[in-house]
Amino acid sequence: MAALSVVVLFSPSDGGVSPFPGSDKVVHLLLFAALAGTSRWRFGDRALSLAALAAYAIGSEVVQGVLMASRSGDPLDVVADLLGVGIGWLVTRRLLA
Repeated sequence: MAALSVVVLFSPSDGGVSPFPGSDKVVHLLLFAALAGTSRWRFGDRALSLAALAAYAIGSEVVQGVLMASRSGDPLDVVADLLGVGIGWLVTRRLLA
C-alpha cells in the first residue's frame, strides 16, 4: 500500500482530464484510508502510526508543491488525505473489534 501511494502521489502528472470534478480528492481520501487501515491492521492502535500518516499527508503535498514541477500542492488534498486517515483508522478499528 505504501508503494502504491508513492506512485500515485509522486509520479509526474500529465495534466489529464478528471472523470468528474473533485475525483482527485476521492483518490486522495481512498488512498489515505487504505494506508490508515493497513497501518492499523499491521501495527495496531498506535498514536505514532496515526501521527506518521498525518505527517505523510501534509509532507506529500509540500513535496508536490515545492519540489515537483509537474505537480502542485493543494490544501484541499491535505484535507482529503486527513479525512481518509481518520475514516480508515475508524473503520479498521470497527472491523478488528
